[in-house]
Amino acid sequence: MLTIENSNIWLQEVIQRIIEKMDWVSEKSKDKIPYTTINGVHDDRSVQNPSGTHADGINWWTNGFWGGMMWQMYHVTGQEKYKKYANLTEDKLDAGLQQYYGLHHDVGFMWLPTSVANYKLSQNPQSRKRALHAANLLAGRYNLVGEFIRAWNDLPEEDSRGWAIIDCMFNIPLLYWATEETGDPRFMQIALKHADTVMKTFVRPDGSVHHIVEFDPFNGGVVRTYGGQGYGNGSSWSRGQTWGLYGFMMSYIHTGKEDYLHAAKRIAHYFIANIPENGIIPVDFRQPKEPAYEDSTAAAIAACGLIEISKAVGPHEKEIYLRAAIKLLKVLDEARADWTENCDCILVNGSAAYHAKEHHQSIIYGDYFFIEAIFKLKGKDLYLW
Repeated sequence: MLTIENSNIWLQEVIQRIIEKMDWVSEKSKDKIPYTTINGVHDDRSVQNPSGTHADGINWWTNGFWGGMMWQMYHVTGQEKYKKYANLTEDKLDAGLQQYYGLHHDVGFMWLPTSVANYKLSQNPQSRKRALHAANLLAGRYNLVGEFIRAWNDLPEEDSRGWAIIDCMFNIPLLYWATEETGDPRFMQIALKHADTVMKTFVRPDGSVHHIVEFDPFNGGVVRTYGGQGYGNGSSWSRGQTWGLYGFMMSYIHTGKEDYLHAAKRIAHYFIANIPENGIIPVDFRQPKEPAYEDSTAAAIAACGLIEISKAVGPHEKEIYLRAAIKLLKVLDEARADWTENCDCILVNGSAAYHAKEHHQSIIYGDYFFIEAIFKLKGKDLYLW
């Protein structure tokens, strides 16, 4: 049985496998911004649509993760090629800022792992400008009456003007950074208001979270909730739990506000209590037994958040979170990782949503958070959030 005490040998072996795989994958995909794989080969979401509105193009919300992977690899290995490839991604994302249409609340996901990371490491003034531009776009989505940051743009089927989603807890660190960088408090004020609203309206008494909460965009107040990417309204989308679990830790790290640590722990306790014996995380903790859809990406994100919580609590609590994180990562390594040259991604069996057309595919943020978690467990990660 792998424990905290005897995990070092395994951990070093996984790090070596990551280094070996990313060495050739980075060369192969250096001119791409991948999201998933097609027959084992990375696709490329940097291919631009002339209208700037195509969801799979340069404005796709996951387009920062490849750059983030490159920065993590640069931080650990010191190899200049990773810095070069990260810069290629960041330069390509300029087209998204210029197009504007198609950008929404996920600008944090796009420019924290790219421009903010670059600026932290190299003090590149162009990266600072890009990141502050993105922060202003995010701040501009704040609804003053409802005290939330609006998710997405207008949808053809729904009036989404009052929608907020749990995912945005990962975007608001861009606002914390903007205040820390400029001294202007308005960015952090918006982030705090949004985080407080999410804490009050998304987190249920049992520690599970809603994916989507609709507010009255004109008068404030909750209108209703949606199941979103989970099984249904009132269910428990596992990746949504991790957006909350790790997301509240990010707010705690930036602010020191104890309420955020408590919220992260509540969600973490719910998540840990629902980890199946085999460690394979379902798309939704309340989904039917069949079909047995799973999501490896949720396991990787949860591991990151659990490790961060372990750093913020006392020695008696620490072990609870670390043991859960190690279990998740060990299962991913042994059962849900492809270390061969048959697949450009590391993790398999990711699922974007319960009701998606496809399930059990490689997804780039699964690889990013797996790499971050493994390096974090070793104490070598570059904190990008």
